Amino acid sequence: MEETSLRNRREDEKSIRSIQSKEPKTTSLQKEVGLLSGICIIVGTIIGSGIFISPKSVLSNTETVGPCLIIWAACGVLATLGALCFAELGTMITKSGGEYPYLMEAFGPIPAYLFSWTSLFVIKPTSFAIICLSFSEYVCAPFYSGCNPPPVVVKCLAAAAILLITTVNSLSVRLGSYVQNVFTGAKLVIVAIIIISGLVLLAQGNTRNFENSFEGTKLSVGAISLAFYNGLWAYDGWNQLNYITEELRNPFRNLPLAIIIGIPLVTGCYILMNVSYFTVMTPTELLQSQAVAVTFGDRVLYPASWVVPLFVAFSTIGAANGTCFTAGRLVYVAGREGHMLKVLSYISVRRLTPAPAIIFYGIIATIYIIPGDINSLVNYFSFAAWLFYGLTILGLVVMRFTKKDLERPIKVPIFIPILVTLVSVFLVLAPIISEPAWEYLYCVLFILSGLIFYFLFVHYKFGWAQKILKPVTMHLQMLMEVVPPEEAPE
Repeated sequence: MEETSLRNRREDEKSIRSIQSKEPKTTSLQKEVGLLSGICIIVGTIIGSGIFISPKSVLSNTETVGPCLIIWAACGVLATLGALCFAELGTMITKSGGEYPYLMEAFGPIPAYLFSWTSLFVIKPTSFAIICLSFSEYVCAPFYSGCNPPPVVVKCLAAAAILLITTVNSLSVRLGSYVQNVFTGAKLVIVAIIIISGLVLLAQGNTRNFENSFEGTKLSVGAISLAFYNGLWAYDGWNQLNYITEELRNPFRNLPLAIIIGIPLVTGCYILMNVSYFTVMTPTELLQSQAVAVTFGDRVLYPASWVVPLFVAFSTIGAANGTCFTAGRLVYVAGREGHMLKVLSYISVRRLTPAPAIIFYGIIATIYIIPGDINSLVNYFSFAAWLFYGLTILGLVVMRFTKKDLERPIKVPIFIPILVTLVSVFLVLAPIISEPAWEYLYCVLFILSGLIFYFLFVHYKFGWAQKILKPVTMHLQMLMEVVPPEEAPE
């Protein structure tokens, strides 16, 4: 009897040990990202579709080669300074949610909510739409050699790309991440091909397009700001870097170092890619090109020029998938926090994905594609984005005086956030004053309309508003087979 009980006890102890061995060491994020990995994350996050569509738009505003390359360098400097400001904010206020907690801490709930509203309806869907339109243009370019593809074809293909990506991400988290892994390498391959080819041609003496590179320059304040809009679109993602703080080894040393090394590295790649384009195309030829990288491939890599549109298409579809993967979670969190319809925070019963949030995001992005082209959408996106980037960094300056007791493991010199704030004010106001366009008015009206939703559904929570929302939520829940997320057991 004693032998049996002893054997049973030993078997129980073995099973307990085997269960314990399968458990993770701790339930917190492991600090496994070093300096080199941090730099790679920065480079991989920023380099996306922008460098394949922005060169033409930057040149159209600067008109000549010299100012064009200066704008690309200045955008890199601004992105580096902005990222250092965000590094201070991210280590001072360690809550997730991007700019939302920083604005909440500095200015209170209304600016914070307006950022959340603008991200959901303007910044993230516009970004998705721009990337899918650029994918569509590069896919269409080889089939319409020598002329522009019909806008209807470009928009239908972009809408099909949005439908495909939202379907993939709604069906499976794992499938979405596999797609991301496959396409991430493609963009680095095509960037390397363009830079190496351009440097070889430059070494062979193809420098005629760089002679008198400032001759005939006629710059206006509005043109400079629009050139910055398009250049900074290619650097978008610089403000995401402090999200890796919790997983960085020695973050207070490695985070600023990763920013100071990583973003200038991206800047160098972008300048070299533009130099490569100008070694084979005059400014006029570049402006007439429907897809700059495709024209470059036709002139340099023939008969293997098909490689360029293929890899650019992979790169842009990978960037679009990554945008959908992360922004779908932003919509999900907004629904969970009560900032949007509750149903947006629900999870698919069959697939265990935030399907309502991803579908909502895809629908808004498709609506933007119908009236817009890439240039107007980039201006629309950049205006909204830099309005809130400037406000967030102004919050950093304000908190230096109002929240002196907060611990600041990383502290940038005060002139940096002041400089970035002033540049943000210039970027927001200059195009409105010198070259007013409807998209800026629409953007302001849309941002301010968030106040109506805030007071009706978030702040006061009027009973009649809740009565409207409850049946809508119930019917959508039944239609989409989704349920509220369960709390994790402690």
